[in-house]
Amino acid sequence: MPPSQTRRIAVLGAGAWGTALANLAARPSDKEDTEVKIWARDRAHVAEMTATGVNARYLPGVPLLSNVHPIADPSEVQGIDLVLAVVPAQALRMVLDIFAPHVVEGVPVIVCAKGIEHATGRFLSEVAAEAFPGHPPAILSGPSFAKEVAQGLPTAVTLAAHDGALAATLAGMLATPSLRLYSTSDVRGVEIGGAAKNVLAIASGIAAGHGLGASAGAALIARGFAELSRFGRAHGAHRSTLAGLSGLGDLVLTCTSTLSRNYTLGVALGRGLTLADAIARAGLCEGLHTCGVLVDLAHAKEIDMPITAAVDAVLAERITVEEAITELLARPSKAEFAEGD
Repeated sequence: MPPSQTRRIAVLGAGAWGTALANLAARPSDKEDTEVKIWARDRAHVAEMTATGVNARYLPGVPLLSNVHPIADPSEVQGIDLVLAVVPAQALRMVLDIFAPHVVEGVPVIVCAKGIEHATGRFLSEVAAEAFPGHPPAILSGPSFAKEVAQGLPTAVTLAAHDGALAATLAGMLATPSLRLYSTSDVRGVEIGGAAKNVLAIASGIAAGHGLGASAGAALIARGFAELSRFGRAHGAHRSTLAGLSGLGDLVLTCTSTLSRNYTLGVALGRGLTLADAIARAGLCEGLHTCGVLVDLAHAKEIDMPITAAVDAVLAERITVEEAITELLARPSKAEFAEGD
């Protein structure tokens, strides 16, 4: 891109993570000017952000950079060079359908959500390829909280695209002194890590909320990672990716922090709250929507995921938290790893 040309980026979704990424993408650059448009469906929300220069609803106290422009009209993204889709996983297809007529073919789309489409069992790169044909899909995932990224705290994540050179280029475009991006061509590994860790974080929260102790919490993360790894390898993911930032790294963060909504949901369930009350306390949790389809995909390939299955049973209210704990502890002893693992 010539130095005199303005780089134009569209961020679809004006939640906390979308706002943090919009500010990062709009950072000053010695090489080119950048214009970022951040889209929200709610016109009143767009008006508020335009008038105040702050996304007070989702990221209060963090001013939008002057070259970040809130929009509500999808046609305003025409001429965009890069799309960041920062909407919940279950809304991804619908939002990309809205924007498909307004973005020229060939513009990459970076999916910044974590999950699996509940209605179809599709991974998010597949959803993007179907809803946004002609646009190379990429996945951004890893251990990150919007509030910390917006504050400029050091963070490292992974960006994956089927074309490794494209992944490296996109990573370079978005990297900042405080946000380090690693690139890979292992799209499936990156998106599986982001999806499965949300379900396992609910399990970790349940253990913490039920007072099972730090030893049990550590064991649950380790055995949860074993489940994530089995699932990932069965779907073609690389072992190194699963053990990296978007797999183990994100799992550890989400399973141990009260900033994680999935973990918070689990803590509430572990303390005896009803599912409805736990959801009201935690807010939107991707793990709720991912859990059932993750179990179904595991069954289809005969992958043993007892912790994930227990979480699914608790969320579906087929068993209680106490029954889930009893069943997991009553499983027969076996070798920690299968031969060859």
